[in-house]
Amino acid sequence: MSRLIWLAVRIAAAVALVVATCGYAITGNHTDVLLGAGSAVAVGVGVGLRGKSNGGPWVGILIGSIVGVVTAFLAGALSVGWGVIITPLGPLAVGLIGGLDRSSLSGYGDVTREMSFVAVLLTLGFIPALVAGDVAIAPVVAAFPLASVPWGALLIGLISRRREGWEDARPPRLLVLGAVALPVLTGLLFAFGVLYEDVGLSGIAEILVIALIVIIPLAVLPLTAFLIGRAAATWLRPRLQVYGQLAAYLRVMWVPIGGFALGYLTIIFLFAGFYGTLERFRPGSFADAGAGLADWVSFAFFTALAQDYAAIVPVSAGARMLVGFHLILSVGWALVLFAAVMTSIEPKLARIARRHADEDADSQTLEDSQ
Repeated sequence: MSRLIWLAVRIAAAVALVVATCGYAITGNHTDVLLGAGSAVAVGVGVGLRGKSNGGPWVGILIGSIVGVVTAFLAGALSVGWGVIITPLGPLAVGLIGGLDRSSLSGYGDVTREMSFVAVLLTLGFIPALVAGDVAIAPVVAAFPLASVPWGALLIGLISRRREGWEDARPPRLLVLGAVALPVLTGLLFAFGVLYEDVGLSGIAEILVIALIVIIPLAVLPLTAFLIGRAAATWLRPRLQVYGQLAAYLRVMWVPIGGFALGYLTIIFLFAGFYGTLERFRPGSFADAGAGLADWVSFAFFTALAQDYAAIVPVSAGARMLVGFHLILSVGWALVLFAAVMTSIEPKLARIARRHADEDADSQTLEDSQ
């Protein structure tokens, strides 16, 4: 249990960081950012903990981040209504799930389960924003993802049934009957003026406007979101597998990289002290010298990277010699340690490469036999 909690915390932190920063870059409205972050955390944690796809928590982080950024963009940048915000989110998430795991959607039953799963997560993710934003129709908004499950599953099934591996030729009757509930509910909300206000148009024009308002959120947006999500995930899947293979290499290189970083930071802090000491006993060695450790650490950091630091400039011969020695030591440390690290870990990297080659050969043999 503690392992799952820790995994959920890591996924939530990663998703919230991505969506919150992107959200505030898109809009300055706290409620819109909270809506995107809440949706992202709920979907990301739910998908990541379920672990249905091979990527595990990384798939949850990816899908949650995409859903959250799209939510913040629709709510903040476009400032559209709830009907436009909610309807594409479920199909978008299902399309991403289906694209990342080709075997997950093979019939109306699978699509309905995925839509229901995502709808529950979205409802949970909406709650903080609905409470903080004091939305007048909060119960309708919270229930909308669940009410749209049959309708979304039917639409996705109708455009997916001709794909290879699809099992059901016709949608189940119960699914069709359940799908009718969403247009009926939407029509009732329009009839009572919850979703539409009279703008003074003539009868036919008003009917056309209402038809467009209903068709676009209920049909066009969900289908478009699902197709985009599935296409994007299908394109990303083989490219994300590369990062999965890199994880084994990074585990081998983690300790050497940490050792290099520790030594590099030690050199930086050591020379920060040297610079401060030189300026203390030989005032004027540096132009515009600061009085605190942070200034000298910043100067030493940029010096180690062979970059000029505008705030402090070496003036005296001793300061310039010290900076030159710092550069030589930093470059030498990087070159020597890199050569030593590659020599020590090369046998391990070769074993990992051979294992990946054997796995690729086995998977290709399995695909050829099928």
